[in-house]
Amino acid sequence: MENVFSDQQTLHPTIYDSPEKVEPTTKSASYTRPQSHLPVYTNLASNKLTIAGGVAIFHVASARVVLCWHGRDKYWFLPKGRRDAGEESGAGAEREGFEEVGAIGQSGYRNRLLPIPMRHMQPQAHRPTRAAVNPFVTEPIWTQLVPLDASSQYLLFWYIAETLPPDVEAQMNLQSANGQDDQGQAAYQYPPKFPLDLTLCQRLSLEPNGYEPVRHKNTGVDAEEAMYQSFLLPVDEAMQKLRGHLQEDVIRGGWEAICLRKTMER
Repeated sequence: MENVFSDQQTLHPTIYDSPEKVEPTTKSASYTRPQSHLPVYTNLASNKLTIAGGVAIFHVASARVVLCWHGRDKYWFLPKGRRDAGEESGAGAEREGFEEVGAIGQSGYRNRLLPIPMRHMQPQAHRPTRAAVNPFVTEPIWTQLVPLDASSQYLLFWYIAETLPPDVEAQMNLQSANGQDDQGQAAYQYPPKFPLDLTLCQRLSLEPNGYEPVRHKNTGVDAEEAMYQSFLLPVDEAMQKLRGHLQEDVIRGGWEAICLRKTMER
């Protein structure tokens, strides 16, 4: 497939300044970015809070993003789900991105969080390391608080990720083959992090022309996920299918930040 990650991509120079109107990623109608809600006070016991992660998984070279289709309820969505006990939220989002898009007969995409430029409120480390001074971060691009019921809360972090390059896919396949359980099922393997010294252009050079990200069969883990199908769709098409939902802005903001990172690294 042709590499469409070109210099002609429209950039938004002030991502997350929350303007009322911004220039669209493509030549479409003017776009209104969602606004953050006012801060709230709340106290939640451990048995009243579910922490989850969602992810927009981009194949950067072809300007596509993974989108899920619910076969029974007929709607589109980005992969998301609860993190496991003791699991970091970002790692949980990566895992859900792999498992939730993997219905029976369909497939999931291995992915890793992609460091991007964004405005955030997290401090640098007291003793800065190479990671601390890096201008690109893997913080959540959006956070949602959603009631589960009258007394329980769902806390959802949205992340930006990329499909894995061929060499990392091969490494992960080998690890999975060596990590099967007694039933012959491969345990989930967490991918290596995006290297701090790797630019986006260098990352793209790791893929041969026409490379198609690997689809792994039967990665869903329950009956609900068996109803999902996953598709790598052009960014613009995916945003159109999520029109009016916060997930549209997860994709839009993520793609704008990816394009901005490429510009910053020139």
